[in-house]
Amino acid sequence: MHDFLKPLKNTLLSLAKSHNLAPSAWQDFKEITKMRLAISVVFSSMAGYLLGAYSIDWLTVLLLAVGGYLMVGASNAYNQIIERDLDALMDRTKNRPVAAGRMSVRTAFSIATTFTILGLLVLYIINPITAVFGAISIFLYVCVYTPLKTKTPLSVFVGAFPGAIPFMMGWIAATGNFGIEAGTLFMLQFFWQFPHFWAIGWFLYEDYKKGGFFMLPTGERDRGTAIQVILYTIWTILVSLIPVFGVTGRLYLTPVSAILVGILGLGLLYYAVRLYIYKNNLTAKRLMLSSVSYITLIQIIYVADKFIR
Repeated sequence: MHDFLKPLKNTLLSLAKSHNLAPSAWQDFKEITKMRLAISVVFSSMAGYLLGAYSIDWLTVLLLAVGGYLMVGASNAYNQIIERDLDALMDRTKNRPVAAGRMSVRTAFSIATTFTILGLLVLYIINPITAVFGAISIFLYVCVYTPLKTKTPLSVFVGAFPGAIPFMMGWIAATGNFGIEAGTLFMLQFFWQFPHFWAIGWFLYEDYKKGGFFMLPTGERDRGTAIQVILYTIWTILVSLIPVFGVTGRLYLTPVSAILVGILGLGLLYYAVRLYIYKNNLTAKRLMLSSVSYITLIQIIYVADKFIR
């Protein structure tokens, strides 16, 4: 009797296990909006706001956080609708809700559209210029960057524009205008994205290839790509140090903080050079992780420098 019931027991356990492993609606929501990425964008916007604000308006902080999340969530939802067939081909993305068939295109489009409208309205309440840059970010990401990913490595260059907007947008939310300060924050995050995304493109090369994406500047994991990673890393370091010279208006960095920023830059350059030397996935992954730490710590140092001095 025990042997007779054993197959049934195993079947029930298997079904229960499958049910427990099935992504929930909340997990699908996090995936369709890329919650971790959206939170990092909100963090960047918050840093820009704190740098630009004469005094902190907590309502504006809340609106910027909500508007920023909605903006990124909308962009990612549109992206996953457009790339659903290609996402299904790659190990990294095949379990996304639309690609896996758990969420319909109509549902995903409803989320994207709702987030777009609400996000731009929230950003408009802060000030119209912030909303304009939010709209530009969504447009460039969805209508230019996404289609170019399967056509040319220049897609990374185009994608760096919407990716650099949040840091700058925080300053604009605080001041209501675009100036040398906002431009400097934009350039810093703009150049940083190249070593960051090329590192990702390097260690996920084979997976991206399944989807037909061109993410590396030469199209290959070669010496040319590694050299460009080093060059853009150097540009990132140089831009991050410009505020110490007092030529960027109210955006100023004290010499002590500049030294800390420079040390972080040398750390990032170290991993970029190691990628050139070893040209393998492990060094690319370490460069990616160091780039995430770099931009986060840079923003913290910039903000801390303003409030401590």
